[in-house]
Amino acid sequence: MLRPMNTQLQSAVHAAVPRAVIDALAPPSTLDIDRRPLERRAEALTPAALQLLTSLHRRFNGRRLELLAARQRRQAELDDGRLPEFAATTAPIRASGWRIAPVPGDLIDRRVEITGPVDRKMIINALNAPVRAFMADFEDSCSPTWENLIQGQVNLSDAIRRRISYTDAASGRSYRLNPKTATLMVRPRGWHLPEKHVRIDGEVVSGALFDFALYLANNHEALARNGTGPYFYLAKLENHLEARLWNDVFLVAQDELGIPRGTIKATVLIETILAAFEMDEILFELREHAAGLNCGRWDYIFSFIKKFRNRRDALLPDRSAVTMDRPFLKAYTELLIRTCHRRGAHAMGGMAAQIPIRNDARANEAAMTKVRADKLREARAGHDGTWIAHPGLAGIANEVFEGVLAGPNQLHVLREDVRVAPADLLRPPEGAITEQGLRHNIRVGVHYIESWLGGAGCVPIYHLMEDAATAEICRAQLWQWLRHEACTADGKPITPDRFDRCLGEEIERIHGEISSARALAGMFPTAARLFAGMVKSETFDEFLTLPAYELLG
Repeated sequence: MLRPMNTQLQSAVHAAVPRAVIDALAPPSTLDIDRRPLERRAEALTPAALQLLTSLHRRFNGRRLELLAARQRRQAELDDGRLPEFAATTAPIRASGWRIAPVPGDLIDRRVEITGPVDRKMIINALNAPVRAFMADFEDSCSPTWENLIQGQVNLSDAIRRRISYTDAASGRSYRLNPKTATLMVRPRGWHLPEKHVRIDGEVVSGALFDFALYLANNHEALARNGTGPYFYLAKLENHLEARLWNDVFLVAQDELGIPRGTIKATVLIETILAAFEMDEILFELREHAAGLNCGRWDYIFSFIKKFRNRRDALLPDRSAVTMDRPFLKAYTELLIRTCHRRGAHAMGGMAAQIPIRNDARANEAAMTKVRADKLREARAGHDGTWIAHPGLAGIANEVFEGVLAGPNQLHVLREDVRVAPADLLRPPEGAITEQGLRHNIRVGVHYIESWLGGAGCVPIYHLMEDAATAEICRAQLWQWLRHEACTADGKPITPDRFDRCLGEEIERIHGEISSARALAGMFPTAARLFAGMVKSETFDEFLTLPAYELLG
C-alpha cells in the first residue's frame, strides 16, 4: 500500500526535482528527495537515474530487507555455537567445471589498483597514478553526507567525460587528467546501508541501489564511447544469495537502459568470514558479470570478530599482530586464489594502508619495507594484482608484481596444492593484547569517527590510511575484550572503568596532536560518546556507520 507524502515532503520534491521527472514516475507523488540546493545536483539526479532507481527499489528492496533479516538469523545460529562450513547443498557448484564469462580488455591486467573516496582531487590523482585501475569508493572511505554523495557522482561524470579539474585554494596548484589514465571502477555502498535522503513509496532507499543507479544511468553511454564499461566492486556480501540479488539488479538495469547483458562487470570483495565459505557460489551467481574476487583483509578481520563476538576462544590479539601471514588469513587468501583461477577470474590482493612518511626517512624506509614484503607475499602466492591507498606506493607495488608476473595476470597459477578445511579458516591467531594496543584502538577509533562525522571518510592517522573498516576493528576488538574480561599482557583486566580512564587520556593525547582550532571546532565529544556507547553496549552494533549515519546531515 502506498503512503501519501506529507506537505513538507511534497514541497521538498517540488524544490528538488523537476516536474517532468516526477510526472515520469508511476504512480505519481511517490518520490521524496532532500531539498537542499546543492551545486549541480540536477546532473546527478537526472530523470534517467531516478527512473532506474525507482524501478530497482520497487523490484528489489523487499528482497534486500529479507536478506538482511536472514543475516540476523544466521548470527543467532553462530551465537548458539553453529560454525560455518562448506554447504552440502551447493557442493555440485563447487565440483563442476564452469567458468566466468571473459572480461573486457581493460580488465585483463589489474596488477596494481588504487582506491579512495570520490572527492575531486582524489579522483584526478588516482586516475593519473601509474596504476591499472582506480576504485572510486562510496563505501568505507566515503562519509555519506548528502553533499559528498551528490558531488561524488558529479565528479565521476566529469572524469569520464574528461572535463574534471581542481585548483587547491591554499597553494594555487591546478590538477587535470593526464592523456592516459587508469581504468575506473566504482564501489557502491553495501546492502546494509540506507540512503535516508531519498524515499520511494514512503520507504528509505538502499544506499547500494542509489549509488549504482545514478552512476550507471548517467554514465553508461559515455563509458561505452570511451571504450570501457561500468565496472563495480561489491562490498560486504555474506553469501551467494546476496550475490544473486546483485546479479538480478544488473540484469534488470541493463535491460531497462538498453545495455547488452554482461556489459556490467563486478569484482566481489570477500571481506566477511561467511562469504569465504561460498566463494565458488558467489562467482557462479555472478558468472555472466563477474571479474574476480578481492581479499578485503580489514573488513574480513572485523567480520571474524563480529561473527564470533560471543566466543571467548575467538579473541584476537592486538590489531598490529593480526598480519596476513597468520594461518587463518593465509588459508583464506590461498583459497581465494585457487577458487578464482579455476573459474578464470582475477584474484586480487588486499590493501596496503601505509602512506609515505615525508619527515622521517628511517620510519619511511621501515614502512616501505613492510609494503614490499606484503606485495611480494601476494605476488608469489598467485594473486593477479593488489590494492594501494596512496600513489606513493605505486612504484613498489608495480616493481614487485612486474618481477613475478610473466604476463598480464597469473590465471595459469591454479594452486592445486591448496587444501583448506573449515577449521583452517576458523582458527584465531595467538598473540598478546597489550596496553599499547588497547590505547591505539581507542585513539584511532575516536579520531576516525570524528573525521567521519565531519565529512571525511578516508583519514591518514599515524602514517596509515584509515577507513571505516579499520575503525570497525578498533571498536569491535574493544567490545569483545570488555565482554570477555580479557587481560592485557601485564595481567590487568580490561574493565569499563579502565576503558573510561584510557578514553579520557587518549582524547587528551589527540588534542595535543592536532591544532587547537580543530580540537575546539571538531566533533570529538560526540565521537567519544558514540564510540564509548558502542564499546560498552550490552549488544553489539552490526556496523558503526549505522548509528553514526543518523548524526550526519
